[in-house]
Amino acid sequence: MSQSPQSAGLSAPLHRLLSQAADAVQGVRDGRSLTDLLAKVPADLRPGTQALAFAALRRLGGAEAVRRQLAPKAPPARVDGLLLVALALLWPDPEPAATPMYADHTLVDQAVHAMKTRAPASAAFVNAVLRRFLRERDALVAAAEHTPQGAFNHPAWWIEKLRQDWPAQWPAILAANNRPPPMTLRVHAQRSSAAAYVERLAGQGIAARVLGASAPQAVVLDKPVPVSALPGFAEGLVSVQDAAAQLAAPLVLGGGLRPGARVLDACAAPGGKTAHLLELQPDLQLTALDADALRLTRVQDTLNRLGQQATLKAADARQTATWWDGQPFDAILLDAPCSASGIVRRHPDVRWLRRPDDITALAQVQAGLLDALWPLLAPGGRLVYATCSVFRAEGQAQLDAFLQRQPDAKSHPVPGITGHLLPLADNAPQAQPPLDGFFYALLVKP
Repeated sequence: MSQSPQSAGLSAPLHRLLSQAADAVQGVRDGRSLTDLLAKVPADLRPGTQALAFAALRRLGGAEAVRRQLAPKAPPARVDGLLLVALALLWPDPEPAATPMYADHTLVDQAVHAMKTRAPASAAFVNAVLRRFLRERDALVAAAEHTPQGAFNHPAWWIEKLRQDWPAQWPAILAANNRPPPMTLRVHAQRSSAAAYVERLAGQGIAARVLGASAPQAVVLDKPVPVSALPGFAEGLVSVQDAAAQLAAPLVLGGGLRPGARVLDACAAPGGKTAHLLELQPDLQLTALDADALRLTRVQDTLNRLGQQATLKAADARQTATWWDGQPFDAILLDAPCSASGIVRRHPDVRWLRRPDDITALAQVQAGLLDALWPLLAPGGRLVYATCSVFRAEGQAQLDAFLQRQPDAKSHPVPGITGHLLPLADNAPQAQPPLDGFFYALLVKP
């Protein structure tokens, strides 16, 4: 669904935002993370740049297909990036009632303006290509959508993998990936209820709803707002976290662990699940581990905001001799590194950055983590294996292989939580899919 210019934060001059978004999109095409690229954008241009880059990346497959029709020889990167962003933003919205970010003539005019700064000799070329696209838009879009990448705006290998893994659901997963996600909050369980916080939001003119029983502290906003507009955010009353991610902590704790239980959050950054565990059971002796020392600073920032304490360690969880004190854990959360194929709607660059071989390599890392951490679990303890992936190789296939290697491990299915959670597009075009894609498995040691 399109956002209005105001809701997307597009207050800066459009030609400047287009130029920044062009650099970001081209950077993704060159293999760089959009998060890293946006961090280098001037602060006053970052919200608008992000909005345009997200929109362009969600339609990049179609835009590339059309550009190849209109300009078979790829122009220089500085030109191509801007051209692709403009074509994506000029793409017809499948929702008839959607309001375009900008009028067609404004987009073309501002794209040409941006090109005069980026590569003046190519301004006339960009003008000609964009005006031809507008004249022949229906035919060009129809031709682009004859290819899988143009129709679904994902790499062909990704589409085929989803088709193999999910023969019935793959089109709905791809459709969900191309919709902006809702903004979902987690209300601090020790301080308020989801229902009470929804009332507080209403008093601030922010419409929201309680999600439901599967994630009792989850609140979904009708429209995203800056975190600074959320009452109590700075004081730790509420955090931003998708409802699927909110299933992890209750699964780890079950009906509650013994007072002072030892819990490991492996691969803990950025810290949302660490914080949620402590919100639900504040007396835990919790170790938050991550291989990236820099990312651990985000965990500490989160704990500081919430007034919580945990032991933070920077280490590779597989190298247990470098960080483990020899005392078994009552529970372990392994939110393993993965393809992030379940959170593409939040990170639209992921689909363009991943390569087929990445899935195999990540599955090997996941298996190594499971094998290394299982011996650290106390008898009767619980290990939750989680990935934000919809690929079976990182979920059910990984679990099945682990159970073959570790016959003492017992899988305990929890209806509606364990297994693959798929981000499926709702039948109603205006509805947002309720959950990110995740996989959960609960393993218990006899």
